[in-house]
Amino acid sequence: MKYIPRIADQLLSDRLQAFGAVLIEGPKWCGKTTTAMQQSRSVLRLQDPDMRSAYIATSQARPSNLLRGATPRLIDEWQDAPVLWDAVRVAVDDRQENGQFILTGSNSVDKSKIHHSGTGRIARIIMQPMSLFESNESTGEVSLKQLFDGVTSELVGEESNMTVNDIIYSACRGGWPTTLLHRDKKAQLDVAKVYLEGVLHEDISRVDGTKRSSILAEAILRTYARNVSTLAKKSSMLKDVIAINDSCSPNTFDDYVDALTRLFVIQDIDAWSPAVRSASSIRKGKKRGFIDPSIPIAILGLSPEQLEVDLKTFGFIFECMCNRDLRVYSQSLGGNLSYYHDRYGLEADAVLHLSDGRYALIEYKLGSEEIEKGASHLLEIKNWLQNITKLKGKLGCENRICLWL
Repeated sequence: MKYIPRIADQLLSDRLQAFGAVLIEGPKWCGKTTTAMQQSRSVLRLQDPDMRSAYIATSQARPSNLLRGATPRLIDEWQDAPVLWDAVRVAVDDRQENGQFILTGSNSVDKSKIHHSGTGRIARIIMQPMSLFESNESTGEVSLKQLFDGVTSELVGEESNMTVNDIIYSACRGGWPTTLLHRDKKAQLDVAKVYLEGVLHEDISRVDGTKRSSILAEAILRTYARNVSTLAKKSSMLKDVIAINDSCSPNTFDDYVDALTRLFVIQDIDAWSPAVRSASSIRKGKKRGFIDPSIPIAILGLSPEQLEVDLKTFGFIFECMCNRDLRVYSQSLGGNLSYYHDRYGLEADAVLHLSDGRYALIEYKLGSEEIEKGASHLLEIKNWLQNITKLKGKLGCENRICLWL
């Protein structure tokens, strides 16, 4: 299959020029290895069944032997031999050259298994599933960078070619590159289901070698899915899980959520707390989220046809989809996503922060009837922020208000 260009390609190239090694993390099947192979000149596959035991033995005896090869050298699923992290760090120091290694992994590693953070030697990239632009469904006519730079004259009146039903199907299919191998729509929709089966029956226990129940993991993911894009409290979600499995304690719930987060399945969003209002008035809980919208759809057993007649439910999933794409589009700009909600009724579905201090308040709307309501809502927040800035001078950054339609 012809390689599908990813937005992360340029970011990886830039990181290789600036650092000795680059770590690409992200969920299984999002394309980490394929993307890394486009820029690597040699590959070490730690999960190769013919060589796995030999590689592991070598990593324990003399890990530097596994680092020999043309550079950049790709070390795929490096977390199977955590000692390679420190070996890579030492090799980078010894060689004093950038672009030596690319490491990929589908789960984060227990920091106790490595002796150095790799700061200054190993750059980190979190790779998301494909955005709609990468799957060739979005035209890319609207530039996020131009919106931040205030270049909006050429963007007035841009409309997507996708219908609501097209968007629903894309969310159900998900951003998994392997779906583009299938022309049959049923086969495309089955990919997320098979992905979930692997997470529940294998990965949930393999992530750190702790035996966990697939039944309990499914119950936790199910309550997460029912509360996607909401500020549901842990106590209420735990209550839902206990109704199915009364052996789940708060600590057990936290353990499973942590494992699913390390597997890049769950991806919650933190609250934004501007230093302009009493902290007690701002909601601080996490907004519940997933790495890809197809996951909550698959765990709840929903179909495109069901969601086409239940746009209220799809509205929450649509927000999850928008968050995924915003993370992809803003990565090269140093983007970071949060949300804002206070007890006075002011809220923004997302707040996108850039590394230079600028930020955008964003509302997600599916229907045209909601556009003006969303715009007026954002303007209310903007006016409040500008008034506070004038009075207290605490923000020190340029306000940019965006509306995602």
